[in-house]
Amino acid sequence: MVYTSQTSLKFDPLQVFFGRNVTITCGPPPANLNLSSGWTAEWTLNGTGIPGDKLHVLAQQNGMATLTVSEVFFTDSGFYVCTLKNNNIAIIQNGVIQVTTAQQQLQQLLVQSQNLNITSLPTFLKLLSYTTTTFNQSVVTSPANINATVEILKNIANLNIPINETLMTDVLLVAGVLTTDAAKESWNSLNNESAQNISVTSNSPPAKSVSSDLLHSLENITKILTNDSFNIETPSIMLNKTILTDNFTADFAFSNSSVGVVIPVANGGHSSIAVLSFASMDNVLPPRDITNSSVNVINGRVVLVYSNGSVNNVSFTFAVKNDTLGNPKCVFWNFSLFNNIGGWDNKGCVLVRSTNKAVTCNCNHLTSFSILMSPYSINSLALDYITYIGVSISMASLVICLIIEAVIWKKIRRNNTSYLRHVSIVNIALSLLIADIWFIIGAAISDADEINQPACNAATFFIHFFYLALFFWMLASGLLLLYRTVNVFDGGLSKTSLLVFGFTLGYGAPLVIVIITIAVTAPKKEYIQETGACWLNWYQSKALLAFVIPALVIVVINLMILLVVIFKMLRRRSMGDAVQAAERHVLVVIARTLAFLTPFFGLTWGLGVGTMTNPDNEGILIAFSFFNSLQGFFILVFGTLLDKKVRSEITIRSQSSRTGTRSTSAGISSTLGFFRNWRRGRDGYNVSSAASGGAHSGVSI
Repeated sequence: MVYTSQTSLKFDPLQVFFGRNVTITCGPPPANLNLSSGWTAEWTLNGTGIPGDKLHVLAQQNGMATLTVSEVFFTDSGFYVCTLKNNNIAIIQNGVIQVTTAQQQLQQLLVQSQNLNITSLPTFLKLLSYTTTTFNQSVVTSPANINATVEILKNIANLNIPINETLMTDVLLVAGVLTTDAAKESWNSLNNESAQNISVTSNSPPAKSVSSDLLHSLENITKILTNDSFNIETPSIMLNKTILTDNFTADFAFSNSSVGVVIPVANGGHSSIAVLSFASMDNVLPPRDITNSSVNVINGRVVLVYSNGSVNNVSFTFAVKNDTLGNPKCVFWNFSLFNNIGGWDNKGCVLVRSTNKAVTCNCNHLTSFSILMSPYSINSLALDYITYIGVSISMASLVICLIIEAVIWKKIRRNNTSYLRHVSIVNIALSLLIADIWFIIGAAISDADEINQPACNAATFFIHFFYLALFFWMLASGLLLLYRTVNVFDGGLSKTSLLVFGFTLGYGAPLVIVIITIAVTAPKKEYIQETGACWLNWYQSKALLAFVIPALVIVVINLMILLVVIFKMLRRRSMGDAVQAAERHVLVVIARTLAFLTPFFGLTWGLGVGTMTNPDNEGILIAFSFFNSLQGFFILVFGTLLDKKVRSEITIRSQSSRTGTRSTSAGISSTLGFFRNWRRGRDGYNVSSAASGGAHSGVSI
């Protein structure tokens, strides 16, 4: 005889989730059937028998049969039938399992949240809390699940149903799951997506920011708390709800940080104060400030404060989480910034006191507050003086260098090597001068109250390009030295060919590098650094390597060239003077220039790497600024003034300009010619008296 039970199989839990466990209970049989203890149980799923295994454990106890599925998969969905048998009697119970994922459950809850009322809200919040806490990993590792959960909280906030302590506990448990460290990567993805929608136009439609929506929903829910006092402590969020009859003082301490809040009694008295302190809201909110910079760090707890009374003075003492950071800013989350995407603003908040361990702020309004601190906080007057005085000296030196080159330009055409050397020096000086000019323009742009991003991009482009041109022209000079030393001096490539090669290397290679850098980093808005001077980004895209690597590689190549050239020149000198003295002089000048400038530039940008790896070291910053700002002065000294023939020509020009008669000029020229011959003899140069006894126009520079 077969009986079909009117009672369905019992499932624990009622909602069966993917990856979780479930226990299915069959029986007990009705007492009037008098089944003896010899009964057995058979289980089927969709008509197929279920044998016992590691994932499906069968058991019988107290007249009931149980099937425990230790890890539910989608294949466990379907129609279950349990048959209890004893001799000729069989009792059948059945039931259906529908396996649900966390995402499916959240989507169902999202739809349900649009039709809640005061009766259904408690049960709904209990299920939402259970879903998010039980399947927290599935929730927080999926931006889509986080977005759905935030939308549910928004709908709850819009219900305007009073929220008591029990309901608020469930809300805070849900919000706490969303702020955990495991959710940080998902929030980074959501915030990056929001940042791409930041528009500079005021007539654009409001943008969406999930992180702002979460905080705004919690603020709105706080506004509808019931009018009584209570405290709620969850692992990630603390709430203190108080009827304010006297000054409010509270400390909220988590495992590794804390925040203290002091609020004077509100005007009119008996107002309610609600304070929420978040252990890890910095995982949710980006450190984006009013200048759209994200270099700073949220270095204290985020605190949400609401009062239904008038409060215009609130004090916070934040325990800093990282005491190596500096330059604290007292800020609040301004939901209207960046077309309603939101960001940190400091209006109405002032810094009262700052120590290595705590920062005290005072604000004249209520909302959500925290502190932003910089990963480096060097603010040295000496550094500013060194930079700007040094740049001024550098630019003046470069202008003098170019003037000198212009004055002697006609005297350098008789010797190809000399001519090419001076072409290199002119372009090195010109590149650095233009780079310094754009540096000043970039500093003016970055110092403005509102940074013009396109202008800053343009300044960075030209600074990058001309700094690279400086190094590639140094490389061209080194290769010229190597070419003229290794090859026969009076043969080989023509002057025109060498000029084409020099300009292609000097300006073509930097242009290619700069364009590639922009193409890779600009679409991600990671071309320039987010704060400070207009310059290549380091923290996000490492775009600065597009300058540092080529520069340091050129330094190494030039040092290797110098070693080869010195070896070759020493061998030739020991074997006898096989080249013209003028040619040898030019090569010695090039070698000496590279010998001084290459280590100098290498040291300068070696310190530049140090400023990136250790940005809070004031000594490295000052040293880098000193060497970097005086590059022009060293180019003038080692590239131009230390060349005795350049000095000689300058002296001749100077003397000629002060004499009015031809005879006087000739006399001075003869005297200087004798002096030059005497100096050349001391230096080991073998030149005939005829080479220097004529007009000064025959000097090779």
